[in-house]
Amino acid sequence: MNKELMEALDILEKEKEISKETLFDAIENSLITACKNHFGKSDNIKVEINRETCDFLCYAEKEVVEEVEDDCCQISLTDAKEISHRAQLGDLLHVEIKSKEFGRIATQNAKNVILQKIREEERSVIYNQYYEKEKDVVTGIVQRYVGKNISINLGKADGILNESEQVKGEVFKPTERVKLYILEVKNTPKGPRIMVSRTHPELVKRLFESEVTEIKDGTVEIKSIAREAGSRTKMAVWSNNPNVDAVGACVGINGTRVNTIVEELRGEKIDIINWDENPGNLIQNALSPAKIVAVFADPDEKTAKVVVPDYQLSLAIGKEGQNARLAARLTGYKIDIKSETQAKDAPGFRYEDYEDEYDEYDEEYDEEYESNEEYVEGEGMLQEPSPEYSEEALEE
Repeated sequence: MNKELMEALDILEKEKEISKETLFDAIENSLITACKNHFGKSDNIKVEINRETCDFLCYAEKEVVEEVEDDCCQISLTDAKEISHRAQLGDLLHVEIKSKEFGRIATQNAKNVILQKIREEERSVIYNQYYEKEKDVVTGIVQRYVGKNISINLGKADGILNESEQVKGEVFKPTERVKLYILEVKNTPKGPRIMVSRTHPELVKRLFESEVTEIKDGTVEIKSIAREAGSRTKMAVWSNNPNVDAVGACVGINGTRVNTIVEELRGEKIDIINWDENPGNLIQNALSPAKIVAVFADPDEKTAKVVVPDYQLSLAIGKEGQNARLAARLTGYKIDIKSETQAKDAPGFRYEDYEDEYDEYDEEYDEEYESNEEYVEGEGMLQEPSPEYSEEALEE
């Protein structure tokens, strides 16, 4: 049993997570490469390794002939008899090759083949490991600034936080731990290239999934999310269980759950609202904390006209239009906001502008109402049709 080789393979398997079978293949290829460098060719070279004992045998298949023309592929009958007394002309004989006979260059080449295979497999293992975490959140340790980019240690690989994916105003110190969203993992000749982000809206979503049990088990769903990194985030949630308050579950007792995420995002404000299938209600919720007088939403055009009290106009629009902008992203509607004073003279912002549509609807409803002869006036319900009897039946 080759204990040294077995121990080396066990260590590599644990530390590098490279399977033994891959390492055995690398050793076989390295021995064949060494034979090729030593003898000039390796077409007839075979390598066998016992997977349990790690004992290996390297041999060449040679044809038994009377006169040897090619030492690599042929062997004389006299020499063959020394190996096996049953050898006859035309037989293929397995001639063992001693690896100790290899020269220094052949040995070095064999070593390089094994190391190259180990490096390739190590990169492949790391790539697969982080490729599975793509579109997920990981914790990294800040290493150093590379220009305006930041190198982040993610464990077995380094991630790159580009300037475009950094939140304005955030400053990191070396050895500082930080949560990151993995944008993309690319496989390159130098190893996996991992791009991470601190500005992506999915970062907030994943943080809530890890912090809120109800989201993790599917009771509460995050329907939509809009974010301006470093400033404010709006998130619409929906509960599949009528007994569970979606907003309350995300906020937590005394705000513990949401405050944990706010701390991780370094003070970024988070507005959590209830999702509603009715676009008017959804837009009203999305514009909170502003109070709304009326919402006229067009689901086909994906536009909405909103009327707010005069004193709430600035709150509804927000600083530099942020509240309205985030509400528009969250709902998918183009939102036009006016105060009550402005709405009086603006077309589309008054109930009177929609009276014609309501009147047409009422007329159609009345026509349908009058055409139903079996409708009992004043009772609000349908009367069962009276049975028809023939004269013969009545006489009987």
